[in-house]
Amino acid sequence: MELVLSLLQQMSMYLIIAYFITKTPLFMPLMTSKLKLKDNLICYVLFSIFCILGSYLGLHINDAIANTRAIGAVLGGLIGGPLVGFFVGLTGGIHRYTLGGFTDLACAISTTLEGLLGGLMHYYFIKNNKQEQIFNPIKVFLITLTAELMQMLILLIFSHPFSESWVLVKQIFAPMLIANSVGAAFFISIINDRKTSYERYSASFSNRALRIAARTVGIFNQGYTLETCQKVAKIVYEETGVAAVALTDQDKIMAFIGLGHDHHKAGFPISSTHTKKAIRERHIIYTGGREGGYKCAISHHCPLGSALVIPLTDADNHVIGTIKLYEPKRKIFSAINYSMGAGIAKLLSAQLLESRYQEQKNLLTQSELKLLQAQINPHFLFNTLNTISAIVKRDADQAKELIQYLAKFLRQNLKQNSPFISLEKELDMVKNYLEIELARFQDKLSVEYDIDPQLLNIQIPTFTLQPLVENAIKHGISHLFDVGKIKISAYQTEHSIQLIVADNANMFDPNNMHYGIGINNVNTRIKNHFGDNFRLHMEKTTSGWTQAIITLPKDILL
Repeated sequence: MELVLSLLQQMSMYLIIAYFITKTPLFMPLMTSKLKLKDNLICYVLFSIFCILGSYLGLHINDAIANTRAIGAVLGGLIGGPLVGFFVGLTGGIHRYTLGGFTDLACAISTTLEGLLGGLMHYYFIKNNKQEQIFNPIKVFLITLTAELMQMLILLIFSHPFSESWVLVKQIFAPMLIANSVGAAFFISIINDRKTSYERYSASFSNRALRIAARTVGIFNQGYTLETCQKVAKIVYEETGVAAVALTDQDKIMAFIGLGHDHHKAGFPISSTHTKKAIRERHIIYTGGREGGYKCAISHHCPLGSALVIPLTDADNHVIGTIKLYEPKRKIFSAINYSMGAGIAKLLSAQLLESRYQEQKNLLTQSELKLLQAQINPHFLFNTLNTISAIVKRDADQAKELIQYLAKFLRQNLKQNSPFISLEKELDMVKNYLEIELARFQDKLSVEYDIDPQLLNIQIPTFTLQPLVENAIKHGISHLFDVGKIKISAYQTEHSIQLIVADNANMFDPNNMHYGIGINNVNTRIKNHFGDNFRLHMEKTTSGWTQAIITLPKDILL
């Protein structure tokens, strides 16, 4: 019993050392089941030291040493794998051999094999996808127990004389089995607790970051305004649990929520030297704690005691403002909120960049619409006026109708500034255009519509069908001597909506895929609005028809 207590006392000191080591960043990578070369070297050094300490701190009994060396060897193999386990055991074994005694060779062999046993169990758990068992205290207890039984057997085989080794084994058998097995189980429990705490910390951090990202997404699409900043500040305040949150631009407070809101108000100019410094020097500024308490520049009675100021930057790393997290006096600014603040700043900077991108894309879309309108009007107007001029002498009523169609078409064309339009209105504009073309081509053109009535209210990009119909006439029908046919279709498939403009001119060459600005514009806008899976493509059927097929997502029906 005295020997058991002595070994448990040694084990306790062992565990205190283990506890403090697991708190260091050095040990963090060892809590995963797959280690890199650098981590394996760290694992080898740490557990080799534990092996050597186990021998040094052991109790001398009859020219032998009762020890806790097996803890280092087994755990080195379990955590580091077969190669690390072998070398940890070998290092501990060689060191034990240098200490001498009639059990020196047996201890050197057994320690090496204990490290290898731990490594082989690591390999077994990884191969069978049971990585979590590496950090299971009960499994570690049983593995170390097996390793100690193996050591006792090796002592009996390799230590001479046998009579002395037998007496020694009877004396140290129970104490060493208990101390090493229990010690290894406690050691792995310390590692496991640290691992669990770290995973909970990481999960909490990730969940909060994801919630902030999900709740703030798209807000800045409406611009970096007092209203949008207030919304974002409120979300960050709710998710981080800090005392207060503020957003600023380069000159003034854009939003403030939380403790101190009575004197920190949106629209006030920036008075904090720390905020100005963060904007000027483009790096995070923390004030509070050991670095000196936060001093409010507005009120001497401000309850806030620390502040973290993080710059918000654009794509060119220019500071456009800051986000500020505050804690009250007598409360420590937590490390997780410090890290969270930096992450939030990156997230908001990315969202601001996305909002600028969306703004530029919307401006580009408007420019493209204007370009399409400018492209449609001149040559179409010229052809229409020539047609009316030719008809007016022989059929004044028809000429009057054409003028009305032209006026309606131009009115729709010039009024259309929205990026989206219903399919019904788009078709109405196309019909006005085609009525004029039917008069121009007379009996050389026929038009057929095949439209699913359920699709008339879907919203599509403005000027989606018009350029396709015009392209079919300008580059197809106008070159025919026979009757030209145009068919406009809209129908649903299982996964999408198809809009098709087809003509029988047989002028499309699949080997020459150079489209005009109108066709390319339609394709680009569809992809921008709905994603790369949805687009316009041209194809030639076996019967010689040219089809311009637009694929749209089915959820626009909702």
